[in-house]
Amino acid sequence: MCLIIFAWQAHSDYPLVVAANRDEWRERPAAPAGWWDDAPNILAGRDLEAGGTWLGVARSGRFAAITNFRDPSDRKSTAPSRGQLVADYLRGSASPRDYLEQLAANAARYNGFNLLLADATSLCYFGSREGNIIDVAPGIHGLSNHLLDEPWPKVIKGKSALGAAFEAKVPENALQERSFAFLSDAFHADDAALPDTGVGLEWERMLSPALIIGEKYGTRCSTVLLRGQAEIIFEERTRGASGEVTARNAFRFQR
Repeated sequence: MCLIIFAWQAHSDYPLVVAANRDEWRERPAAPAGWWDDAPNILAGRDLEAGGTWLGVARSGRFAAITNFRDPSDRKSTAPSRGQLVADYLRGSASPRDYLEQLAANAARYNGFNLLLADATSLCYFGSREGNIIDVAPGIHGLSNHLLDEPWPKVIKGKSALGAAFEAKVPENALQERSFAFLSDAFHADDAALPDTGVGLEWERMLSPALIIGEKYGTRCSTVLLRGQAEIIFEERTRGASGEVTARNAFRFQR
């Protein structure tokens, strides 16, 4: 997962709104979003290589999502899968802060990551590079492959687009479509605005849009989640190498 734009306690009908793109090597096998056979209360896509997930929600409304922290100079070849952290939280009942307090002592075992966890009343962020548990403030936030609200071009654009949708007070279906629209933005940022994360200028250019297009690596799916007081709306759109939508999986259920 490489881009998550989310609003916490900033919308009158949906205390949690999430719009996210998962970027990954295309050869890595994955299952589309669905209810898990071995954990029927979890709705998420699934990494078929390691068994975890990048983003998901439980029937109770628990939410979790993860992004990698991009730093090729600090990579552990034997580190456990970060996607399991999302799955473990969704399976459990610990509060976001309690889960993260237990995780913090072992976070160094993993390659760098950023983790978002929510339950009915709280939303917490933990970045393994900083090691701090943060209670996310109400508002619109963005997370890519660096720290929370790091002003990368696609984070700035995504937050602005979601804020504009809120200000326009668009209905539910329009909010979903506007969220998918900014997740489909393939515009490359100017070189002067690009971060330097150690992958070289060519890769920084390729990774700069919200929607990453590529035969070997790119955006594999886009997800929009609207969590209301009593109902959850979840839609995932699978994407091909050219960025086109190849499948849609939509869910609506009571908490």
